[in-house]
Amino acid sequence: MKLNDIQTWVTVPPTGIGGAFWVIVKVTTDNGIEGIGECYGIPVSGDIACAMVEDTFERFFVGEDPHNVETLFRRVYSAGFTQRPDVSMMGVFSGIEIAIWDILGKAAEQPVYNLLGGQFHDRLRTYTYLYPKSSQTDDGKEANIGDVYHDGDAAAERALEYIEAGFTAVKQDPAGPYSFQGGRELSLHELSRSEYSVKKIREAVGDRADILFGTHGQMTTSSAIRLAKRLEPYDPLWYEEPCPPDQMAAIGKVASATSIPVATGERLTTKMEFHQALQSGVSILQPDIGRSGGIWETKKIAVIAELYNAQIAPHIYCGPIAHAAATHVAFSSPNFLVLETIQTTFHDAILHKPLEWEAGYMLPSKSPGLGIELNEKMLEAHPYSTGGRLHLEMCQVPLGSNNQKIIDELA
Repeated sequence: MKLNDIQTWVTVPPTGIGGAFWVIVKVTTDNGIEGIGECYGIPVSGDIACAMVEDTFERFFVGEDPHNVETLFRRVYSAGFTQRPDVSMMGVFSGIEIAIWDILGKAAEQPVYNLLGGQFHDRLRTYTYLYPKSSQTDDGKEANIGDVYHDGDAAAERALEYIEAGFTAVKQDPAGPYSFQGGRELSLHELSRSEYSVKKIREAVGDRADILFGTHGQMTTSSAIRLAKRLEPYDPLWYEEPCPPDQMAAIGKVASATSIPVATGERLTTKMEFHQALQSGVSILQPDIGRSGGIWETKKIAVIAELYNAQIAPHIYCGPIAHAAATHVAFSSPNFLVLETIQTTFHDAILHKPLEWEAGYMLPSKSPGLGIELNEKMLEAHPYSTGGRLHLEMCQVPLGSNNQKIIDELA
């Protein structure tokens, strides 16, 4: 069995939940087995991302035995004489590699988790972001109800709705916006808004659910510690990426200064960067499997975390293919904590059978490979326009520590 061909799509989720676009790939072998994968967060236009995927496949994968995952990783990791973590190239590789594991599972007639050590967990605990509730307007368009990002009362109301649906953990990041400038000192208003939001959520959900506090790396070390002290009375399960991802020593200082477990990882790639996070004192790793190096590399990251008594909580802000791949690593990993999840009508529609989810928990697929089948017609019905938005984008305005007017305008 040899790798023979690749096809790529860029599709746009209508609601924007999960990112501005998804890069999805299908790899075919010379004996006709197909595997599907998904690349996460390649920081270029979708059409260029697809060209990168196709070029990489032609250079390093065509004619190769799909079982040689380790060899294929080393070739791509070293591409262009780099041989170091490269978030763009690992995003490219991860999508192809996920598709290869889908092929290997189908060839062996086994779910992928059975090729990674077997099923350790019966089900996976999941969490959701506090996404705004939507309703249809008179002209047929969707409109959001309540500002769950900046209004603590609206956030608490929405959190309670998710708990009633079965979730036992919810996440929010009210401290934004996230400027391209790197770490900054939050204003007193932002600190108070964040504290109020967590306070209201805790009052609403009590001990029925964990609160996960996201920040997306916009703070200086001192600001992150100031905010942590305000949040500690409400006992969040974690404090996520408090400083920029290129400031791992700073994240470590925050971890040592607060009782809240510190989590990070959605913008990291390969075991090397995650090892650095563990060495700094991070206790919860959040690899995004479509960027962290694919299934095999992410499994290695989980194993390394065990040596630090740390846990994994895979990051999901993407389509359902990467989501499905993350479940296979999670099901096979003893130190799995909780899985981010997104469930929208479009997420379900691009698969012929949606992911199995029940009252806040993901259930294991018993089908070979990833256990999912792509609805290609639905992908093609929601195409990406050349030169459109990136998957995720940061605020391009520098922010100070007391510029409330600008912050309100951007919010």
